[in-house]
Amino acid sequence: MEHRFLGNSGFKVPALGFGAGTFGGQGPLFSAWGNTDVDGARRIIDICLDAGVNLFDTADVYSNGASETILGAALKGRRHQAILSTKLSLRSGDGPNDAGSSRHHLIEGVNAALKRLDTDHIDILQLHAFDAMTPVEQVLRTLDDLVRSGKVRYLGVSNFAGWQLMKSLAASERLGLQRYVANQAYYSLIGRDYEHELMPLGQDQGVGAIVWSPLGWGRLTGKIRRGQPLPEGSRLHETAGFAPPVEDERLYRVIDAMSEVAEETGKTLPQIALNWLLQRPTVSSVLIGARTEEQLKQNLGALGWQLSAAQMDKLTTASATTPPYPHYPYWNGMFAERAPVLALQRAAG
Repeated sequence: MEHRFLGNSGFKVPALGFGAGTFGGQGPLFSAWGNTDVDGARRIIDICLDAGVNLFDTADVYSNGASETILGAALKGRRHQAILSTKLSLRSGDGPNDAGSSRHHLIEGVNAALKRLDTDHIDILQLHAFDAMTPVEQVLRTLDDLVRSGKVRYLGVSNFAGWQLMKSLAASERLGLQRYVANQAYYSLIGRDYEHELMPLGQDQGVGAIVWSPLGWGRLTGKIRRGQPLPEGSRLHETAGFAPPVEDERLYRVIDAMSEVAEETGKTLPQIALNWLLQRPTVSSVLIGARTEEQLKQNLGALGWQLSAAQMDKLTTASATTPPYPHYPYWNGMFAERAPVLALQRAAG
């Protein structure tokens, strides 16, 4: 297993991690993701640990906390082998303070997560969304206290805009508080918005990406093809409304390019999609999910080889979109001589 630094933290994580959103199966969204119970989770964790995948990511809202509970039970007796990552700040109850990143909710949320995970510390705690109603200084002081208490070791965010993350990093530096070193972001061959602001920010500020939904919400599994109906049993039937949007023609263009690369390499489409991400700037770890052992083992096959430069270019070109303003002038080279991040943006396609 390849290991990479998580931003500038000095802490290493495996190139592939496992997303435990399939554990629990409660609610309209997560029941469509999967309903793995404790016994099934133990078997999945066995396979992951044997392959060197020891980063397990979850959240308090996944199946109303059941994902954390199942993950904690499945890791019992081998917690020391795992890197536990969880998220909070989305609504987790009916009370007026059961949402956001207030000091109250962060402390209560961490204590509750520790109980569900059956552990005394969380290795990576990420805020699941930006809370515009709570001053970033209060958020960061609370997180700093949680790190100093030993309940949390490293901090990250998820679903933050570039300015929200940068504002927080600036406040951490100004106040001498713990910084965010991880950014759990949506990134895939059909979802490349991460590259516009968050990738250059991560490179400049030492924030590593932990990628979620690397297969584009199940669209890059190989089951969807040009001119064919959506296959029976696809979770897109039930969860399309939650999925990041993508135009059909662009999706098919990317799948066509992936299919050509698959013929050249003998690899599956999911393996190609994951391998492409593993070669992108700032990516620390890519979270894979699986409802079955077969899916998990196939995804693990993304490691141990690399797409060629020509194959990377083919996929990057097929999946490219024109960046929105104000990124376009940098992307097309208009401001090249004044653009210190241009080389990174061009490396990103």
